[in-house]
Amino acid sequence: MTTENDVLARVRALRDPAALADPDLLADLATLSTPKALREAGRGLAAVAPVRFTPDGRTLRPLRVAVAATFTAENIAPILHAELLRAGIAPQLHVCGFDQLLVELSDPGSDLAAFAPDVTLCLLHDGALLPRDWDPTDLATLTDATGHRLDMIEHAVAGFTQRTTGTIVLHTVPLARNQQRRVISYGGRAALGRAWRAVNQHLLDLPTRHPAVHVLDFEALLADHPGPVRDDRLYRFASMAWTIGAEAAYAREAAAFCRVTAGLSAKLAIVDLDNTLWGGVLGDDGPEGIQVGGAYPGNCYTDLQQSLQALRRQGVLLAVCSKNEQANVDAVLAAHPELTLRPDDFVATVANWGRKDHNIRQIVQTLNIGLDSVVFVDDSSFECELVAREIPEVRVVRLSGDPAGHAAAVLEPQFFGALATTATDRERTGMYRARADREQFAASFVSTGDYLAGLGLTVMVTPADEYSLPRIVQLAARTNQFNLHPRAHGEPRTREMAASPDHLVLGFEVADRFGREGLVGAAWVATAGDRWTIENFVLSCRVFSRGVEQAVLAHLAALARGADARTLAADYRRGDRNKAAASLVETFTEGADTDGVTAYTLDLTAAVPAVPAWITLEWKEPAHV
Repeated sequence: MTTENDVLARVRALRDPAALADPDLLADLATLSTPKALREAGRGLAAVAPVRFTPDGRTLRPLRVAVAATFTAENIAPILHAELLRAGIAPQLHVCGFDQLLVELSDPGSDLAAFAPDVTLCLLHDGALLPRDWDPTDLATLTDATGHRLDMIEHAVAGFTQRTTGTIVLHTVPLARNQQRRVISYGGRAALGRAWRAVNQHLLDLPTRHPAVHVLDFEALLADHPGPVRDDRLYRFASMAWTIGAEAAYAREAAAFCRVTAGLSAKLAIVDLDNTLWGGVLGDDGPEGIQVGGAYPGNCYTDLQQSLQALRRQGVLLAVCSKNEQANVDAVLAAHPELTLRPDDFVATVANWGRKDHNIRQIVQTLNIGLDSVVFVDDSSFECELVAREIPEVRVVRLSGDPAGHAAAVLEPQFFGALATTATDRERTGMYRARADREQFAASFVSTGDYLAGLGLTVMVTPADEYSLPRIVQLAARTNQFNLHPRAHGEPRTREMAASPDHLVLGFEVADRFGREGLVGAAWVATAGDRWTIENFVLSCRVFSRGVEQAVLAHLAALARGADARTLAADYRRGDRNKAAASLVETFTEGADTDGVTAYTLDLTAAVPAVPAWITLEWKEPAHV
């Protein structure tokens, strides 16, 4: 069994440039459970190329992450580094100097601005908001002072969002215990509590005024933190506002956020049934003997099902992979009175006696998503180890011990997440179930052309508006296979382009005889002068091979031509995973390659692409941005 000491010894060995690579080390970082071990691992691996400790063929997602704090935060960096590696990210970290948050955010020439982070983590502590000599008998003055300091922070953050294409992350701030106890009356402490909650409410409201800003509810997260938030000696000696335990709690949550920003959040939960979704074994205990609902332990399995249903309602797909008889499983899912989840909640239900790693691969292939988008949930150590060994890209959750903890294990922040939940997310399960209907429909046709004509495809194109922008940003982050420039346009840049007279951001929806696919793609276009340039174009894998990209391209060409443009250009950064996007520029003329980006051009004075005959293209007026 791998221990923390074993893992740390391997980390130390890798610091020697002559040491052999350790491709299993990345997976074994999951065994590190103490903040001190994470800090040591992060420090040790900061100078080691990820290729030396990752499996052959796997690459980590690069991300530039900055840390700017109102206190001494250097010790957070190695813990954050380790957590980012565990999240599948190869981080480049930049830590600003002590208490330089406002300076670095406000100065266009700061080192932070020069670093050009993808994510800027802004760390706050109560000392940055409270006057040192605040009067516990005059909370009105305290409220005015904290409000003034919050306004300063918001002004600096707002200015920085205008100068960066990255995402800014703040958090709610815990009030130190000795600050609370300065007020001795219980009525006064209640009033202080209200005043401090107003501070955190102000922070939580920032995203409503500044869409490029996100706020982690760190104060709520610390409710489950077992130790103190602050060590008063370290705070007075070195201005370290958080203990190592609080640093680790923050780093874990921040890494989970970065995983979402990098497009690495899981899309599909594949769950076992026996002793996972319900207690007992269906084949042995029968439908009436399985444990679900009612008193303990059945209510624990109900809690897990309700948690999975909550994930489904926010866009996570659910599937079943169980060693069982299919007919028995279908009957129980349809008819058992205590089950929360029903057949329509799952995009696939596979019950047989085959190997689970094979079944998982089949489910993923059918849904056309990546294996790295999957979380597998099972109670069997054998099945979990099999899947972890045979499909290392899949994240494995083994449910063991008291079932009261099963829901919490599945809801750990490193698995599922989203910057925002959109209407498309809420409808995703139905969309994927309709895919199976399309496949059956396709099997009835001899030719692809007849199938496409029979689908009755409609593509609706619209400029980005306040409703579609969150989904467009989500597509830019999560679309790995069909994009011209991976993750080139984050939320600030997308909103900036959508509001610019010299740019156009288009979203497009698809519908057919089986229903709506929702907003499945987007294009970012520079429109100044007689040369329009497609800076990025993304398309969900759900609608591949239907000519959707060609329909949108034809529409773009017509728009450009109507604006007297003579050339439509496209910049394509070809990578290992986005080769599918080559179909967009197959009619373009290939030009020069600059820093890995190839310029393609289409002469609009000649013939331009036409909308495929089987597609009806519609224009949809936008709402206000």
